[in-house]
Amino acid sequence: MGQNSELSAGRMSGINPRQAGLKFSARVMKLRSKLPQVGTTIFTVMTERARELGAINLAQGFPDFEPPALLKQLLTEQVAAGHNQYAPMVGCIELREQISELVQASRGYRPNPDSDVTITVGAAEAIFSAVQALVHPGDEVIMFDPSYDAYAPSVRLAGGTPIHIPLTQPDFRIDFQRLRDTLSPRTRLVMFNTPHNPSATVLSRADLDQLAELLRETETLVLSDEVYDHMIFDGVEHASIQSHDELRERGISVYSFGKTLHATGWRLGYAIAPAAITSEVRRVHQFNTFSIDHPMQRAIAEFMRQCPNHHAELAAFYQGKRDRFLKLVEGSRFTWKPAAGTYFQLLDFSNIAPPGDVEFADVVLRKAGVAAIPLSAFYAEPPALTVLRFCFAKSDATLEAAAERLHQL
Repeated sequence: MGQNSELSAGRMSGINPRQAGLKFSARVMKLRSKLPQVGTTIFTVMTERARELGAINLAQGFPDFEPPALLKQLLTEQVAAGHNQYAPMVGCIELREQISELVQASRGYRPNPDSDVTITVGAAEAIFSAVQALVHPGDEVIMFDPSYDAYAPSVRLAGGTPIHIPLTQPDFRIDFQRLRDTLSPRTRLVMFNTPHNPSATVLSRADLDQLAELLRETETLVLSDEVYDHMIFDGVEHASIQSHDELRERGISVYSFGKTLHATGWRLGYAIAPAAITSEVRRVHQFNTFSIDHPMQRAIAEFMRQCPNHHAELAAFYQGKRDRFLKLVEGSRFTWKPAAGTYFQLLDFSNIAPPGDVEFADVVLRKAGVAAIPLSAFYAEPPALTVLRFCFAKSDATLEAAAERLHQL
């Protein structure tokens, strides 16, 4: 019997060929990376360093308080009720219907729960599946820096080219003239994020109108990352493509229950798009993650039914967190403009150190024991920056301890 036959026989009989004394020829495998320029995300790096140094982690965007007690109880009940096998590929209809009702109540438009709404593994999977479905080799995708670090790798994996347009400084607004000059017949998709992570700014209805005007005579699609859509402050309303007739018809918007339910570890989100776009996204989704956690979907659907005001109360809740944090850092050498949305706050350190946010983030971590995020990590070509991003989705005790340390700088 030849060596190949012996290997096959060994495998079929459950014998490890190495243990059987068979010889393998050593061969060094050379792998060609699809993302050679991508390393470990800044969130993982800063969180790990915070753990090593015993620092307060205001870097990664997660609450240090629990999800609603009712939601946790409902999850336990759904598991006990036996909803532990595959959910439908597109998501449980009960949850998709609740999402449609939420969008109608908050945005004035009701997406069809059957054809327009898809449940995903967080917003990240929605973004990835959408990009893989809509972007073809040779296409260009415009994104605005600082842009979330998952955008460009998704585009590259689809064979597209990320085109980075920096937001204006220091207000982090879209430069619409530069956008006009950058659009071309190769532009397949424009990706944007509002409320914006990491700058904590928001787009207005006028901004969406300008974008719609620029795209009107093109076939360019839009991807709107709206995971912080219910966290907008000071009485401002969220400008969603779901409430914009033109952009809604050429776009997909993505959302995160992890953000709105204080349960980032649940990794459950959703995408909304017209039926034709949704159909293409689902083609990828079914071979990417296929089916999402069944009892969680049912628990969230029931929570939304029993607590219809939860999402509407988030703006006041997080505005209180923002104001508490800013009150605590008063008297420090930092300056700021209050966050307009998200649960992040930028603090300007120009009174403390020269520009260089990566270097100063290290100073804050080592000398003050507080982890923050440098915005440079979100740029293809970062400018000289004097701001760091801090997460205020924390308990009062955590915010108080962090602020006390920041006063030492």
